Amino acid sequence: MTDTIPGYMFKVYRTGVLMNGKTVTAARVSPLADRVVVRALEETEQMRGGLFIPDTAKEKPQQGEIVAVGPGRFDEGKRVPMEVKVGDKVLYGKYTGTEVTVDSEPLLILRESDVLAVIS
Repeated sequence: MTDTIPGYMFKVYRTGVLMNGKTVTAARVSPLADRVVVRALEETEQMRGGLFIPDTAKEKPQQGEIVAVGPGRFDEGKRVPMEVKVGDKVLYGKYTGTEVTVDSEPLLILRESDVLAVIS
């Protein structure tokens, strides 16, 4: 079953249990237009000057891995293909995008133009 959540430009595919007890694949997010879904990469635990930095004092990550890519935007009636692909590691702005949680996994949905660089 597919739902489009009002006010958001992505589709959520619900999970289900088959008759034989197997679970259908976990919920997937399929972004629309020129949007991408990013999983933030956790930074390694750092000690600065011998002091422990609690989670509440850490900055938001600005690196992530693309887990889903939309089909691209329309420009003058033609679809412009996306320049990024699933699996790319990217840098993005600190306060860009929309944070969502799907299957207890925090994800970030942002436009392709919000991606600053691809890390090779």
